[in-house]
Amino acid sequence: MIHVEGLTKRYGQSLAIDNISFHINKGEVVGLLGPNGAGKTTTMKILTCFISATAGKASINGHDTFDEPLQVREQIGYLPESCPLYHDMDVSQYLSFAAEIRGIAPDKRGRAVSRVISDCDLSKVTHKMIGHLSKGYRQRVGLAQALIHDPKVLILDEPTSGLDPNQIRDILDLIKNLGQEKTVIHSTHILSEVEATSDRVLIINNGHIVAQGTPRELMARSSGTTVFLTVKGQDAQAQLAAAEFVKKAEKIGDGKDGFVRLALQAVEQRDVALDVFQMAVTKGWQLTELKAETASLEDVFAKLTRG
Repeated sequence: MIHVEGLTKRYGQSLAIDNISFHINKGEVVGLLGPNGAGKTTTMKILTCFISATAGKASINGHDTFDEPLQVREQIGYLPESCPLYHDMDVSQYLSFAAEIRGIAPDKRGRAVSRVISDCDLSKVTHKMIGHLSKGYRQRVGLAQALIHDPKVLILDEPTSGLDPNQIRDILDLIKNLGQEKTVIHSTHILSEVEATSDRVLIINNGHIVAQGTPRELMARSSGTTVFLTVKGQDAQAQLAAAEFVKKAEKIGDGKDGFVRLALQAVEQRDVALDVFQMAVTKGWQLTELKAETASLEDVFAKLTRG
């Protein structure tokens, strides 16, 4: 549904994105994750035909963003980081206006407005002035205008920016529900949002895509599983370090009565807790702790964006 190949954008001497490539399949919800200034907004502006690329190609549902911008705009709904709402219009008037400029036939505009009011839970504020709404409701109105023409692709630039925790939860639930019917790409620098909504993650840093995959795949690839154990047994650390399934056995503390606390990393990206337990039984070691921990998405993000 979205195909990007070798995309580059320069602002004068500044390189915003540098030769990035990715694809997003129909029906996927993909989080574009990166620190501020990483290139997320620039990528989205190119996908929405707001700006053109310096080099490379991007297409939406087979339509090139440079050669067929009108066809691309018909396919997408776009919520920029600061949605340009008309504060002196009420919600119903604004959505009717959005339906009109989207080319929806007059006899179908009422149904389109009713649909997005229902989908975005705006029924309580339909006749309120947009300027009098909370930021959370204004975000909902912005999302409603992006949905008014029932697009196949939604492009959302930091849709939860500036919202309180309850408003964030509401918007994330809405994105998740929309992802059941549409292809969604949304940008954020908040990791919990990606884990809550996204089928797949693209991590971008300094204009480069530095990793992509499901949240679980990224966490597994980062450092695998670390097994922590507190054990008492002759040469337990040395014997575990020599085991074929252990890459590294590090002592991280001393316990009472001859117990030591160890951290093990596996040779393969897998949970070796069962192997450790079976070895302890065979050797007659005493265990008071055995637990496995996988790197969090926050660990992955820090590692990739801080070098």
